[in-house]
Amino acid sequence: METIKTEIKENKMGTAPVGGLIAGMAVPAMFSMMVQALYNIVDSFFVAKISQEALTAVSLAFPIQALLVAFGVGTGVGINSLVSRRLGEGRRKEANSAATHGLLLGLVNWALFALFGLFFARQFIEGFSTDPTVIEDGTRFVQIVSIFSFGVFVEINVEKTLQATGNMIYPMVFQLIGALTSLILDPIFIFGWFGVPAMGVPGAAIANVLAQCIAMCVSLTVLMKKKHEIEVNFRGFRLDFKIIRDIYAVGIPTIIMQSIASVMVMGMNLILVRFTDTAVALFGIYFKLQSFVFMPVFGLMQGMMPILGYNYGAKKQPRMVQAIRIGLVVSALIMAAGVLLFWVMPARLLLIFEASPEMVQIGVPALQIISLCFVPAAVGITFSTVFQALGKGIYSLAISLLRQMIVLLPAAHLLAHISLNSVWYAFPIAEIFSLAASLLLFRHVYRGCIRTMPESSSAATVRLAADVRDQ
Repeated sequence: METIKTEIKENKMGTAPVGGLIAGMAVPAMFSMMVQALYNIVDSFFVAKISQEALTAVSLAFPIQALLVAFGVGTGVGINSLVSRRLGEGRRKEANSAATHGLLLGLVNWALFALFGLFFARQFIEGFSTDPTVIEDGTRFVQIVSIFSFGVFVEINVEKTLQATGNMIYPMVFQLIGALTSLILDPIFIFGWFGVPAMGVPGAAIANVLAQCIAMCVSLTVLMKKKHEIEVNFRGFRLDFKIIRDIYAVGIPTIIMQSIASVMVMGMNLILVRFTDTAVALFGIYFKLQSFVFMPVFGLMQGMMPILGYNYGAKKQPRMVQAIRIGLVVSALIMAAGVLLFWVMPARLLLIFEASPEMVQIGVPALQIISLCFVPAAVGITFSTVFQALGKGIYSLAISLLRQMIVLLPAAHLLAHISLNSVWYAFPIAEIFSLAASLLLFRHVYRGCIRTMPESSSAATVRLAADVRDQ
């Protein structure tokens, strides 16, 4: 009986009440995501005080930052999914190996972006602007965040590895350290405080990478020095391409899914620049503002994914269904609050960024129209997380392609022939199509993988032990 009790306590993701478990795991991630969203806004707030050209330069550089994060988060999600499933199946040695491989994959991602920053940063910015100031600032910004990106890649993989074990506190601490350090360093390097020379837009990039490196050092210290349910050990390590394949079975679709946002922003910039540079800057501001709505939902999903993956591996179907229901309700409520915010005070939101009268005029209807897609997006994001947790990353990719490329960009291109205001309707139009697709795919996954899920022997043992304990 003592053995059974030990197994019950082995991991809270398989035994704790689901509602409280999601709250305990998601709230730290949601809080850290909110801080990250605040950083995104404050970062642009400081840059906007330099000039609108500076804000445009950062807006044009944003797709590269988003692409960089896409590779980091995509690889991290693949690690998270594999580690949580292997822990749920009781295959701890494979979980440890997946975590060890994760650190190496982070360095591979860094090498790719360092090469891009060295050789292609200027060509990228020149593809969107002819303004010498915008080109110079944008090029230097992209170079710095790309060449020194090793901090963010390593930190994200450590963060996702620990989340896979059910530990959400340390990942929250890592993200808070990075975001708060950036908030402190931004004005120092941008405006030249405390004897530091004023660097303008490149100063924002330097503050960014320094904060990432500090967060990386803290995360590695915690990973190596503290006791966790997984162990990273390079002694006797041998590269296992099967593990890499399993990581990227979820990771590659997630990378593509995350990268779609970069492609979408680049495509929208090409459409908007035909109207005015102000429209491009406005779209950059929108992305900063919407992160304050979407980031808490992504934090919720971070808390849900290891729960879903673990209970899928442990064959505990009722717990999975309950977690999905909670995720849908909470994410929809967060998005509804975002819609209310964008409709009640759009002008005030824009004025945070020193918006000109022209930007306010075109920005108010833009924020209101685009926000109509928020609540349907909550469903798509939740189901995408379910697909990733089950190792079906290709389904998540399909939803994201519909939301941000296949429907959105063609619709925006066609609506641009009518007016600038019409372009913004492409967002709710695309969300309606992706909502329908996500419901159909989830029904397929539910019928094929969740509803018919057999109970594993380990799950049966824990259930029996719980019955004995209750008696």
